[in-house]
Amino acid sequence: MHNPSDNFTNDTPDNEKLNLSTKLAFGAGDMGAAITANIGVFYTAYFLTDVAGLNPGLAGWVLLVGKIWDAINDPIVGVLSDRTQSRWGRRLPWMIYGAIPFGIGFFLQWIVPFGWNNGGNQWALFWYYVIVSIVFNAFYTVVNLPYTALTPELTLDYDERTQLNSFRFGFSIGGSIVSVIIVAIIAALFPNDRVQQFLIVGLVCAIISVIPIYLCVWGVRDRVFAVASQHPEVEEAVTVPLWQQLKVVLTNVPFLYVIGIYLCSWLGVQLTAAIIPYFVVSWMRLPDAVTAQVILAVQGTALAMLYVWSAVSKRVGKRGVYFMGMGLWIIAQAGLFFLQPDQVTLMFVLAVMAGFGVSTAYLIPWSMLPDVIELDELKTGQRREGIYYSFVVLLQKVCLAIAVFLVLKSLDWAGYLKPIANNPPPIQPDSVLFAIRFAIGPLPTIALIFGLILTYFYPITREVHAEILLKLRERKLGNRD
Repeated sequence: MHNPSDNFTNDTPDNEKLNLSTKLAFGAGDMGAAITANIGVFYTAYFLTDVAGLNPGLAGWVLLVGKIWDAINDPIVGVLSDRTQSRWGRRLPWMIYGAIPFGIGFFLQWIVPFGWNNGGNQWALFWYYVIVSIVFNAFYTVVNLPYTALTPELTLDYDERTQLNSFRFGFSIGGSIVSVIIVAIIAALFPNDRVQQFLIVGLVCAIISVIPIYLCVWGVRDRVFAVASQHPEVEEAVTVPLWQQLKVVLTNVPFLYVIGIYLCSWLGVQLTAAIIPYFVVSWMRLPDAVTAQVILAVQGTALAMLYVWSAVSKRVGKRGVYFMGMGLWIIAQAGLFFLQPDQVTLMFVLAVMAGFGVSTAYLIPWSMLPDVIELDELKTGQRREGIYYSFVVLLQKVCLAIAVFLVLKSLDWAGYLKPIANNPPPIQPDSVLFAIRFAIGPLPTIALIFGLILTYFYPITREVHAEILLKLRERKLGNRD
């Protein structure tokens, strides 16, 4: 059988710089995942409680079970992709075969089966959404984890990886913005039927999420094959048992810093995302549509700043950029707790300020991770991107699932009143309003401050990374001799 890589054995890159088309193709690969993830993060909890009719306690269990399974399958897919040997390399086959089931699974999440949104059939609804969540999250991992592990397989250059991730997260934030616009347009077209709104949103977003995955595969395959021919260790299958890999991962101290920075950043993002629809509707007493406007203010600012931060990082480094963005974000996040219902303009100002920090949460931790993988290669002689990326995502999903579960449970314990179809949102009791404000203000703020502390002590600078690459290069030259 013809091997696609045969065409590129002599077509190896002269240096580690990437051309624009490869960067664009790689970036496009995260667009579909971003569309589905953004809709999920901002609207799943709200959809389950206020559209499907689940009580907040059961909705919290749906999210927790789905995310824990999602976390469990991450290291499985990571290890399997590390061990994959095919004519398309280690990562691309997973994206090719997982894309369509990924889209179908996403669509099924936004169906309210048999009109069960009137408060009855709570357990039937619960089990439907649990099963669908497990299916979707499994295929999300099958597609997205191998994609994220492509980053160090496309270039070894320190600054080029930051550039590559700026393209990735440019498309990611762009996809997030597109998803919010789709929600807003469909809500305007079907203003009186939220069940139909989310059904159409699920169908449209499922279709447009699958296409970029195949565009990415088609656009980066040449580069993957070329790098593999120049750096064969990049595509070498990992054969070390899983438990030994986990031991090595957990003894890589810079990696533990990256995990902490990543978790703190995304705890801030996802706690806010899960609670913002409740904050806008129940505390600010604004229409549902304003939620999309707030999200657009955050994501639009994050997208605009992404390329600014990427350029600034070349002068001040990744750590300096993270401190700049997080400083503004912490002020904005803390301010949301004190925001009053009549301060709508200030709410949007704080959303824009938060966008400055959110862009660094996208950019910096993911551009640190490939540097850590090189350090592991220097120590062990093996490259295992899959296990590192999967371990980060595993911890992220478990921790954040627990956090969002506790937030929804707190609403349930506080006495959250579910809205009735075609009626104005109910006035929530003071206990619920405080729980909403606490979840959007102090909790994320504390997490972001811890992230800053960890970033201050992160040990891999540009100079340290250059030394790691030099030692790797010397080792490879020595092996050839």
